[in-house]
Amino acid sequence: MLLTISTTHQPATDLGYLFHKSPFRCQSTNLPFGIANIFYPEATEAKCTLALVLDIDTIDLVRGKNRKNSSMPLEQYVNDRPYVCSSFLSVALSQVFGQTLNGKCKQRPDLVETAIPLTARMSVLPCRGGEHFLRNLFEPLGYKVNAERYQLDVNFPDWGESSYFTVELSKTTTVKELLNHLYVLVPVLDNQKHYYIDENEIEKLIKRGEGWLAKHPERENIAKRYLKYKSSYSREALERLMEINPVEVDSYTEDNEQSEDEVENTLNLNEERLGSVLSALKVSGAETVVDLGCGEGKLLRMLLKDKQFKKILGVDVSIRSLEIASERLRLNDLPPVQKNRINLIHGSLMYRDERFNNFDAAAVIEVIEHLDKPRLKAFERVLFEFSRPNTIVLTTPNKEYNKVWENIGSDKLRHKDHRFEWSREEFKTWASKIGEKFGYTIRFLNIGLRVDNLGGPTQMGIFTRNN
Repeated sequence: MLLTISTTHQPATDLGYLFHKSPFRCQSTNLPFGIANIFYPEATEAKCTLALVLDIDTIDLVRGKNRKNSSMPLEQYVNDRPYVCSSFLSVALSQVFGQTLNGKCKQRPDLVETAIPLTARMSVLPCRGGEHFLRNLFEPLGYKVNAERYQLDVNFPDWGESSYFTVELSKTTTVKELLNHLYVLVPVLDNQKHYYIDENEIEKLIKRGEGWLAKHPERENIAKRYLKYKSSYSREALERLMEINPVEVDSYTEDNEQSEDEVENTLNLNEERLGSVLSALKVSGAETVVDLGCGEGKLLRMLLKDKQFKKILGVDVSIRSLEIASERLRLNDLPPVQKNRINLIHGSLMYRDERFNNFDAAAVIEVIEHLDKPRLKAFERVLFEFSRPNTIVLTTPNKEYNKVWENIGSDKLRHKDHRFEWSREEFKTWASKIGEKFGYTIRFLNIGLRVDNLGGPTQMGIFTRNN
């Protein structure tokens, strides 16, 4: 297994200070599974390259690990573990470059937070999920990715391509950030770990993912793969990351909500949208309502004022938004009868949660456009398959209407946190498929000032469960 990290920062030999390894001699470190060899194939002021070669003890792999449950009788003898970048690399990074990984450099502390041009090259990297998944992991972090895929056997081209790549990642960043990204994402690509997964791995993921993982579009896949699909662990890790970096909602409840006000205030659109949702909930006859993605509690306040609604639940992934909602609703000062009607809980809409069940109706206001497509699929199952309220009132922007606003136009999304925006036809197509799949009838309404051929700025779908 070979990893090289190069820089053209001048003097380039400063790389030796950051890795705490002299560029002018070879060094070796004994690890539980073999030997890590560190050397510099080139070390000049113009360019410096550090190389890490892991010489894995293949005999120890056989003797030290129980493989009785393997589906292949000879897998313990014939496998790729000694040759590929995997979780062994993560362990090597933490044990050989622990100070670098933690951002420590006594001799040159000024270099730790200095972004320098870096290129990491890995030979060979297994990419379970293919090049597309590889790019989805690294490109959102700002890396330029070059990937060369190998054939299974050059002598038998009909066998097709393998899942192995030589990968080169380039970015101007800190060495600490690069190593933390590699520490987490290399095992994710390999989709295997050579050691037991327990709660300590949650702590490692949170520590190494702090500052970037919470806002990564593939964070669910990263957590699941890193923790070997232990759903309770991955869920806990994501929830804790959201508490530390509550970007999923906070990123638009403050800055983006201000931009939304600038665009929509002249239309009083938010007020009309909330009024339309409230009206639809009242007409449905619902007495218990869950507001999924309740934000700062604007709809909750309206529901609480109406005696029809006897049980109200607000759900949000952002702790800060829930705190604001609690303050605005003055929950601590409510009379006991009122206080018993409403509750706020911290939760993610991506995971099945029994607390969402047994409600007459659910409100989902301007939420789905903030979800990536894989997360949207998960949300569909949580709401329509598992929770299954009798009525679901869902709103989302109408992309066609963006032409009305000069500062947006037809080519831009309405808000920077939106992952997509649908035309009326696209929304109807999605909703109809959901209705057919999960047994709901849908009625569509436009909200806001209508424009010929464009519709209204917001589109609403009212889903009624078939008996």
